[in-house]
Amino acid sequence: MSQLEDIRRYVGSVREETEDIARRVWDYAELPFEEYKSADLFKKALAEKGFEIEDGLAGIPTAFLAKCSVGTGKPVFGLLAEYDALDTLSQEAGLTVRKPVKEGAPGHGCGHNLLGAACYGTAVAVRDYMKDNGIDGTVIFFGCPAEEGAGSKQFIARAGYFDDVDFCYTWHPSNYNEVGNTGSVAIMGANFTFEGIASHAGGSPHLGRSALDAAELMNIGVQFLREHMIDQARVHYAFTNAGGTAPNVVQDHAALKYEVRAPKVSQMKELFDRVVHIARGAAEMTETKMDYEITMAFSDYIGSPALSEMMSACMEECGAPVWDDADYEMARNMLKSYNEATISNIRETLAERFGADKVDELMEKPLHGGVIPYERVKNPVYKSGSTDVGDVAYASPTVMLNTATSCLGNVGHTWQNTSFCGSRIGMKGMMKACEIMTLACIRTAQDPALIAKARAELLAKNGGHYTCPLPDDVLPPVGKY
Repeated sequence: MSQLEDIRRYVGSVREETEDIARRVWDYAELPFEEYKSADLFKKALAEKGFEIEDGLAGIPTAFLAKCSVGTGKPVFGLLAEYDALDTLSQEAGLTVRKPVKEGAPGHGCGHNLLGAACYGTAVAVRDYMKDNGIDGTVIFFGCPAEEGAGSKQFIARAGYFDDVDFCYTWHPSNYNEVGNTGSVAIMGANFTFEGIASHAGGSPHLGRSALDAAELMNIGVQFLREHMIDQARVHYAFTNAGGTAPNVVQDHAALKYEVRAPKVSQMKELFDRVVHIARGAAEMTETKMDYEITMAFSDYIGSPALSEMMSACMEECGAPVWDDADYEMARNMLKSYNEATISNIRETLAERFGADKVDELMEKPLHGGVIPYERVKNPVYKSGSTDVGDVAYASPTVMLNTATSCLGNVGHTWQNTSFCGSRIGMKGMMKACEIMTLACIRTAQDPALIAKARAELLAKNGGHYTCPLPDDVLPPVGKY
């Protein structure tokens, strides 16, 4: 029996419970920092498998680790699990028409139910394989909540939990099967509040100082800033308090939430400082008081090139998920649920990636059935999304792979993606990710030279230590984000 065949046997032995966990977490659909049922489910399942549990990492109630050592316990490696859902994306699994399980309720529109479950299956399969084959090492399952909110991995990293971890692997549900060479950008978020003086807007407006005016002036200033920032940067905002609903009152309180993104932490911090200066200027113009509280920040993510090459080789060896006619039918019908503009964009994206001559064929069978090889690049391209996995990648050599759990062109953070992530298509992609990560963990644990190479890459990247993008006094905003 080849090593891959053996690995598949171990992964197969945990398939049923892994899929059951994925479905139960999908049912729970808990929002960031509220994932109590999901976290308890993982902790109970891992404790029953003999893993030691450490709860409440970095002061976050739903963050934990579960570890198990074999032999000398070296090397030490981690699996980064997520299990939070998104607001308002409730949707029945496997349906290609909009039908919420509960109107307005959360749903797993980013597939974190699959993400966490595959890490569970990998942790158990790897531990069992190591014990049966005399391989030393410690596998740690990191339960990481709130990736869709303020994040948790940066707080866990700041607390030192990744300092002695030799490497970390994770994955994410996707449209494609690949270990990508692109990066994700750094992000910082904060709540801005303005305090003014209330007054009668008709009778004595001159006595008031409008906090709402200040908030609106801040927004106008940021709009002008957009011309003067790098192309890859982004600024997002939302009013969280507009001062009430009475127009005849000079509003004495207003609040906004801002998030800024840029490829590097240094660029992100510089852009954030400019937003703060604009807020101060708005307060000065309106004679109001401004305050802000930083609530979240993620570092940029670039995977370890050495480990990415190894992981990609494991993916090519394992192959893509195997789809059948029922899978293709669901995928085709799901594509039809998008509007014309989105479908046109999907066709353009497929043409760019696979060639114009392949588009019609791919739209007929819109599930990725191949593996896109990893290519090392000198200057990585940054996509505009962000993830707290970036912080782990500055603390320990880290790789995140993607496997197909939805149709080609599917848009994340949608009801369509919630449907896929509770379907047989999602489960197939999840189990393939489990297989790939299990093989990669074993291969890496048995290759000290590869681990040393990855550590050398990390040293060149972080200068010898992880630096959290958050100020030291910023605590996890549990119950406040």
